[in-house]
Amino acid sequence: MALEERARSCLLRLRHKLEQDIKPSYLMDHMMSDGVLSVDEEQRIRTQSTRKDQAVSLIELLLRKDNRAYISFYNALVKEAYDDLANLLHDDLPRLSPDSRKSFADGVTPYVQTVLSEGGVPQRPVVFVSRPELVNRIRDKLYRLQTEPGWVTVFGMAGSGKSVLAAEAVRHHSLIEGECFPGGIHWLSIGQLDKPDLLIKIKSLCFRLEQSLDSQHLQRPPNSLDEAKERLRFLMLRRYPRALLILDDIWDSTVLKTFDIHCRILLTTRNRSLTDSVSGAKYEVEVQSGLDENKALEILSLYTETKANRLPDEARSIVRECKGSPLVVSLIGALLKEKPNRWDYYLRQLQKKQFKRIRKSSSYDYDALDQAMSASIEVLPEEHRELYKDLTVLEKDIKIPAKVLSVLWDLDPEEVEDILEEFANKSLLFVDNHSKPYLYYLHDLQLDFLVEQNRNQLESLHAKVVQQYKQHYRDGHPTSGDKECLYWTRFLTYHMAKANLSQELRLLMFSLDWISIKAQIMGPAHLINDYVEYGHILDKENSKERSQFQEFLSLNGHHLEQRPFPDVVQLALSQPHTSEVYKQALLQAQDRARMGQLYFDWLNKSSVQSLSRLVIHPHQGSICSACFSHDGTKIASGGVSKTLKVFKSTSGEKLTEIQAHDDEVLCCAFSPDDRLIATCSSDRKVKVWNVERAMLIRVFDEEHVEQVNHCQFTNTMRPLLLATCSKDDVMNVKLWNLNRPSSQNTMFGHFEPVNHCCFSPDDTYLSTSSNDGTVKLFKVSSANEWKTINVSDVIAENDEDVIVKCSTWSADGKNIICAARNAVLVFDVETSNMLLEIKTNRMSTVQYCHACPTSNLLAIAFSNYAVELWDLESNKKMADCSGHLSWVQRVQFSPDGSQLLSCSDDQTVRLWETKKVHTSSGICLKRDSDVLFTDEEIIICAADNCNRLQVRDGRTGLVLFQSEEKSSRTRCTCLCKKPSAVVLGQEDGTVQVLEVPSGKLLATLLGHTKTVFHCQFTQDGQTLITSSEDTTIRVWSWQSGECKVLRGHEEQVRSFSLISSSPTNTRLLSWSFDGTIKLWDTESGEKLQDIKAHRAAILSGHVSPHGSLLATTSADKSAKLWDCESWQHVHTLGGHRECVRSCRFTWDSRCLATGDDNGEIRIWSVKDGSLLKICSQGSNDMDSLHGGWATDLHFSKDDSLLVSTGGYIKWWDVQKGEALQTFYPTGTALKRIHISSDFSTFITIDNMGILYILQRVV
Repeated sequence: MALEERARSCLLRLRHKLEQDIKPSYLMDHMMSDGVLSVDEEQRIRTQSTRKDQAVSLIELLLRKDNRAYISFYNALVKEAYDDLANLLHDDLPRLSPDSRKSFADGVTPYVQTVLSEGGVPQRPVVFVSRPELVNRIRDKLYRLQTEPGWVTVFGMAGSGKSVLAAEAVRHHSLIEGECFPGGIHWLSIGQLDKPDLLIKIKSLCFRLEQSLDSQHLQRPPNSLDEAKERLRFLMLRRYPRALLILDDIWDSTVLKTFDIHCRILLTTRNRSLTDSVSGAKYEVEVQSGLDENKALEILSLYTETKANRLPDEARSIVRECKGSPLVVSLIGALLKEKPNRWDYYLRQLQKKQFKRIRKSSSYDYDALDQAMSASIEVLPEEHRELYKDLTVLEKDIKIPAKVLSVLWDLDPEEVEDILEEFANKSLLFVDNHSKPYLYYLHDLQLDFLVEQNRNQLESLHAKVVQQYKQHYRDGHPTSGDKECLYWTRFLTYHMAKANLSQELRLLMFSLDWISIKAQIMGPAHLINDYVEYGHILDKENSKERSQFQEFLSLNGHHLEQRPFPDVVQLALSQPHTSEVYKQALLQAQDRARMGQLYFDWLNKSSVQSLSRLVIHPHQGSICSACFSHDGTKIASGGVSKTLKVFKSTSGEKLTEIQAHDDEVLCCAFSPDDRLIATCSSDRKVKVWNVERAMLIRVFDEEHVEQVNHCQFTNTMRPLLLATCSKDDVMNVKLWNLNRPSSQNTMFGHFEPVNHCCFSPDDTYLSTSSNDGTVKLFKVSSANEWKTINVSDVIAENDEDVIVKCSTWSADGKNIICAARNAVLVFDVETSNMLLEIKTNRMSTVQYCHACPTSNLLAIAFSNYAVELWDLESNKKMADCSGHLSWVQRVQFSPDGSQLLSCSDDQTVRLWETKKVHTSSGICLKRDSDVLFTDEEIIICAADNCNRLQVRDGRTGLVLFQSEEKSSRTRCTCLCKKPSAVVLGQEDGTVQVLEVPSGKLLATLLGHTKTVFHCQFTQDGQTLITSSEDTTIRVWSWQSGECKVLRGHEEQVRSFSLISSSPTNTRLLSWSFDGTIKLWDTESGEKLQDIKAHRAAILSGHVSPHGSLLATTSADKSAKLWDCESWQHVHTLGGHRECVRSCRFTWDSRCLATGDDNGEIRIWSVKDGSLLKICSQGSNDMDSLHGGWATDLHFSKDDSLLVSTGGYIKWWDVQKGEALQTFYPTGTALKRIHISSDFSTFITIDNMGILYILQRVV
């Protein structure tokens, strides 16, 4: 199609001006990306010798092209800020064909009505007056979004009708049935939101958008704001690429950035400058605060059902008096609808100005609001005027059910509903009748008016709310979870703070009962926000108490999000003994224990030290990036505050502060010699600074056209290069030589935004991580792509996009590690094969990961406030670094690997001592342990990470003695009462016996050729039995060194059990990974029985207390019962879906419990092999899975209770199969648990090496 004549004439008319002003090279980049300019055409223009010659050539080419080229040229002018030239071209932009529009009177076809309804676009108000000029202006801007994503902002003061205009503008078939928004219109009301509420809003929108998709495309709800943003980005770009998203009533630029997802957006706001913080084309329409006289009269005419030309003179006076405010006119109109003879009265109310005007300090410089509001309120009955005044205490943009006001007013809900209906009829209140029950809210203007009118009574009004609440809920806080309960749970603390009821606020917020209720109903985020927001009140008497409760919540927030909801008192018992949280929990636990409930106190928790060493608050606002200097003495950070700060890593003392960018600083990086720091920003600029002088050295601001996400220097100075990556679609990875004004190379390959770039340790390669689901490796020397690792092929589900957040190199440069979704994947650089997938068991996304330059440790940052340390060699989590109160954006090891820093949206940078995981006295033990319970004492023995054997006091955790470091790792240990000794078995096959408590070496037993897995003394302590990976069992007379070798197993023997019919007649049962059971005579060494029991490895066995039965469990997912006399198979217990890991008989030998690798525990009847109960059965939440394998099981002596270990410890009611209590360790993967005979003391060690001595609270 040829260029329209009107557009052609415009180009000819403006040709000279365009040739004088434009810079063609910038414009052509945009036109090429739009596909209207070929590479050859661009090259021909660039060959022209001067800028003006290039401009002449470009205009000549445009005159020969079509409408698309004209529109692309216009859009390029807009993007490059040639606003004056773009405005000259705008009026002659090619339009949609009028023939394509069907002849409906108002442009609303049945199909359009359906699309708007499905998208949540509000219906027209009952009294509606058309404002075609404004509506057409908005539509005109919307038509410009046809060719590219962008923003249309409708701005103006509250009450000016922005929302109604936005809804009306999209109510036309040309926008929906034409080529503009065939993907539909989707409306989202925003208001003033915090992050948790914004997440709920986006979840709701994603749910609405996914309703039309096939069930196979449906995903679980996003659990973090980042994840929700990515989900919405996917839906809008992939599923609804030509849809319009309407954001109604946006207040905050940080909220708006959440929707900066390269789609088409119409927003209403009071703040004209909001879109300055986002990228893309931007258009705006201003809505004046008042209607013209005819439109205002039309509103009054509709309300009073009187023709406009028959309205009394007072009507025009009212319009003039209120300056045509749509809100005020509507308020007066609603009053006149019921009292049509009060024109003069309402006019006089406005004219008298007897009520105090809204002050200049208010958000609204609006003369007539107070008069209109007062006139409306004055007609209420006196008792209703007092009730309306009570609404002053409401928060803006909060909708409440009638039941809340029923409590406040002490009236029946039905009476309250009648009063609220009266308020709504007089436009004093608004009703959301889409919600059940109905929700009620005030317009901001009305609420501001009430606050101004009652400013001197605010404390007493809020105090009334608290008093009425306490009176109504004197028997306890509401816990129903309905909208009334949600309101009180969320806002009770707000009302107490506003009422200056500091003592009541302290009592409430320092109550574990309140924490339990609020966390269960609203999650921990709101609770933590309360401690931050009201900290100045809570700290007046004792700041330690507030910090203790806040620390408790920040460390246990992930537990408080689990369902079933954990016992908060039990969680609090893990706090330090000096904490007020612990003291309160202990008192409650003691009270509840008297009622029969189970609670367990962690006796030795004081020996566990926090990993966190230093917490720094360098910025106001979220911190996007932080990094160590190469000498480890300094840390640099940047974020939303737009500043760059450098401080000492030892103390946090500030060294340098620079106002670095015009928008948030997304990344900062030191040069190898620490003299320079590079920063990049949402303002699309890359800057290089001299650290010592805080001086700007270089600015690269012309090549990236979207925000620059990441920057990094080479690891050496030979040569010194800087890599950057951005949200640009094509030219998104660049290499810079600081001696040149422009980039040295652009690396092509990604066609979607690149989130991260990282040099290999030797600077040979640059890895890049992109939204296209790949990691690409480029050769630095040539800037050519070397290879692509398709991460999306490994983890993609249902063809959903995979976004790779970042990548990091192993210390030797042989592996590349990348983060995507909630997983971290390790690839071999040479083969591109995936070597390892770290599944984090967390429902949040991985924000960042970094490999330690000196060890196998990997740090992972999550969107749910957590930082984890993993060992890449063993694929085990080594530590949870808890403490951040919001999203963790970045982690980095110090160059020597001794420290780890993390930065977060909570405005902090935290430093952690990574070696504490391995060397702290409280965090050092191996899980292979033994415990000796006597009447007088409890003795614990276990090896530590330095291959030393430790013997500890089981009541305090204190070390009684510690052996010298052994040359081989200790894999098993066992205590003997008489003689007082401890044995340890090692990986090299050595067995040693040490005296307790002196540690004197009593015997060294050599014979095993591989790892010793299990050791046990006979009752008299004279004989020691060991089993090994070498497939043998050895029976030692350990004091003389004599040994019998029991051979016959074909694979490793992990465990065995002694069956003693008399002190001199001992038989031994062994089971092996070869699937067999063998019975031995320990005196003669004779094999008495050899049974092929299972098709796979036997993982556990237990002999019944009566000695008549043996239970075995296997990797073949079954358990079996055997008769110990005939050795006949009695029952096969099937039903487990995973390997059956553990088993245990009840003390009466009537029942057997089995646990599998899915965390499921089953209880069986021994008599007939029938299934009695399934513990841990339920939904797919983490609790039902026991947090991991069910590794150990024990019954109480009366067989009423069962304790199990897995990811955590659980106590069960055997008869009901229900969990009675859960203890969450700091680490996970508990291996076994040791229990006193009275079932009161429980001892175990987690995978972080933390010892837990738990005492039942009585």
